Amino acid sequence: MSQGLSTTSYALLGLLAFDGAPTSLTGYELKQRADRTLRFYWVSPAMSQVYSELERLAGLDLVTASSEQTGRRKSRRYQITPAGLEELQSWLTSSTADFPTLKHPAALRLLMGHLIPPERMRGLMQDYLDQLTRRRAELSEVRTMLGDREAVRYPAMVADWGLGYYDSETRIVTELMQRLPG
Repeated sequence: MSQGLSTTSYALLGLLAFDGAPTSLTGYELKQRADRTLRFYWVSPAMSQVYSELERLAGLDLVTASSEQTGRRKSRRYQITPAGLEELQSWLTSSTADFPTLKHPAALRLLMGHLIPPERMRGLMQDYLDQLTRRRAELSEVRTMLGDREAVRYPAMVADWGLGYYDSETRIVTELMQRLPG
């Protein structure tokens, strides 16, 4: 059944089926949902990419698009189709997840830390710790919002995974900072 879709396409289909009930969202609303959820563990697509992927998915009959008029403003709402849900489920069950590619700017800087004074490297690492603290607080708010509702059990589990990741990163960076000279 594979349609040769990108991972972003599958992510958008998943966001349209996020809580198990068919949801009708505009491209803008879908982008907001992506920014609130995907950004913690996947690259949230650009607005232009959301719209181009939605048009592609509509062309493949994996989502339906309907127009609505609110005052002078015209917008399109998208909803996953049964075929879209079937395609998404097929992708989830018939392929394995790729091992993640680590692109870690703080680790890259630490790799070259011998080229700058230790106190500057310590400052860079502290900046990263501060970012981890902020991002963890944001994800914690998302986790609280999800609560323990059955409809969002799996997104809640991913939020728990993310919180554990941020805690682990904090521990690792704190230990590495203690090993810096000076």
